Amino acid sequence: MASLVKASIGKIRPASSVLMVCDIQERFKSVIHNWSNMVTVSKTMMDAANTMKIPMVVSEQYPKAFLHTVDTLQSSYDKSTKIFEKKKFSMVTDDCKAHLSQLGSVKSAIIVGVEAHVCVLQTSLDLIELGYDVHVLADGVSSQSPDHYKQALDRLRQSGVFVTTSESILFQLCETSEYEHFRSISKLVKEQAVALN
Repeated sequence: MASLVKASIGKIRPASSVLMVCDIQERFKSVIHNWSNMVTVSKTMMDAANTMKIPMVVSEQYPKAFLHTVDTLQSSYDKSTKIFEKKKFSMVTDDCKAHLSQLGSVKSAIIVGVEAHVCVLQTSLDLIELGYDVHVLADGVSSQSPDHYKQALDRLRQSGVFVTTSESILFQLCETSEYEHFRSISKLVKEQAVALN
């Protein structure tokens, strides 16, 4: 009898995760749908990653033309944050792939950024192909067109991506109210809820 391969159910832990922040750059501010909320969620995730000691990878699409990551998010960089410039749409450049392989036990990628139907989608597909579980935050990604955003989430699900929300993933990472950083993460979630309303 052939052995059955158990499908991933998308459980996630801080020690085996990476946060990937895709192309949230100055030049895109005026064209991305729901920009402010997407940036707010991305900042929450970056601050949570710092608290939980989750490594962060940031990409910038051709910054000579599109400028750098917005200042709001740069303030959440820590000394270990890796920033990769790119021209391909996927974040998974050769340099990024090499960096991810050096992170050792990482098997889950959490993605925020733009655009959902281009760079986020292609990054997700590349990561799945490399064997990672991919978690795309529906409230942490966007596109210029709301329709492209909605279609992207459907396409991501078809490919085995776990489409979720920032609050859901943060409490999944905590797992219990006894987690050492639970109060800090709960505070970030509350602050985000206020900022989004």
